[in-house]
Amino acid sequence: MDPLTIGVIGMIALGALIALGMRVVFATALVGFIGLIAIFYVKPNFDLWRAFNVAGGIAGQTPHSKAVAYPLSVLPMFILIGFLAFYAGITKAVFEAARRWIGWVPGGLAVASVFATAGFAAVSGASTSTAAVFARIAIPEMLKNGYDRRLAAGVVAAGGTLASLIPPSAILVLYAIIVEESVGALLLAGFLPGLFSAVIYALLIVFRAWRNPDLGRPITGFSWMERFETIPGTFPIMLVIAIIIGGIYFGLATPTEAGALGAFVVFVMAMSRGMKWESLKEALLETAKLTVMIFSIIWGVLIFVRFLGFANLPDTFANWIVSLPLDPWLIMITILLAYAVLGMFMDAIGMLLLTLPVVHPAVIALGPELGFESTAQVSIWFGIIVVKMVEICLVTPPIGLNCYVVNGVRPDIPLSDVFRGIGPFFVADVLTVAGLVMFPAIITWLPETMMG
Repeated sequence: MDPLTIGVIGMIALGALIALGMRVVFATALVGFIGLIAIFYVKPNFDLWRAFNVAGGIAGQTPHSKAVAYPLSVLPMFILIGFLAFYAGITKAVFEAARRWIGWVPGGLAVASVFATAGFAAVSGASTSTAAVFARIAIPEMLKNGYDRRLAAGVVAAGGTLASLIPPSAILVLYAIIVEESVGALLLAGFLPGLFSAVIYALLIVFRAWRNPDLGRPITGFSWMERFETIPGTFPIMLVIAIIIGGIYFGLATPTEAGALGAFVVFVMAMSRGMKWESLKEALLETAKLTVMIFSIIWGVLIFVRFLGFANLPDTFANWIVSLPLDPWLIMITILLAYAVLGMFMDAIGMLLLTLPVVHPAVIALGPELGFESTAQVSIWFGIIVVKMVEICLVTPPIGLNCYVVNGVRPDIPLSDVFRGIGPFFVADVLTVAGLVMFPAIITWLPETMMG
């Protein structure tokens, strides 16, 4: 049996184990390790014991060598920012500011929720936590003002997904680690698409509420003084955005340094707001738990990636994709549709870690035919597109994790209503992806000015 066949069998076995319910970290590590043994065992002059020793050496060294890489240290910093911001109560101040400044438009509270979630995404980096926070803050306010409950639930579930794109984004960092791309460039690349996506959501809400005022009426009656007095409450978020985006863009700090400084700023703000020791301890413990979980998944997947490399599966798949007698954009659309289907059955992290080692080289090979001038350009563009697809998967059944989170926080809103409420936002997401595909400069302009 040749290594390529072993690689294909390994991919099938991995899919089967995940479908049976085995956690990604164990499935990838197990299949990767056994696959390495099989590849070396079929080589000349290798018996089973020697193959086991060589595979064990690779499986033991690979996770350590990658996990101690400096770029990966940015993850706990970004995660800590989100938990500190949550326990410091910064979210309420952001929503109140958005409510007073934007509430006058049709569907004003829903539009305010979109921009408030976008603001919190700049200190959170986690979609589910953003959805959970605003399910507690924004939905009661919308229902109290007579908003349609499907719209209220849908806007919070959809708005939470913005945390996947707007820095600091843990998903973007994971993508950068897997494909060995610049973390700083990817974080910058996600900023404008994140805002673009938020604007599309807002325009959709305004249009729907204008056509049907019963969905959500404007909130008026705030004086300019009442609006301006909410601005100080948004300072922590604006400062963190300036530190992370400005620090990376102007080369003043690495992503890890910017994340550490951002975490320190949020910590100081939290303490100034009277954060208790119990809340601080909870934030630190939650950060540690989530960091360990993500690092463990990375370790398992890295073993599997090395197995695929020895099987030569990524290069073979890339060459096959390039040789297809089809329009490159049709191939690209097919890949994105495959992600949409996968996202119905897999979580975001597992989906990216499972597919990118094979799909990314194929997309890079298509880059010149898609009109991109450099490998970095197509890699960054594809990263943002894939993460946006992950966002869509967070609100589509049967998984639709953000929808389950909203229903968990607000059990009075049936899950069926949450999924119905998300329908128009799904259409908005499709339009956003189309816009990012048609106008790649929305993604590449900011990182190119940094690198230029």
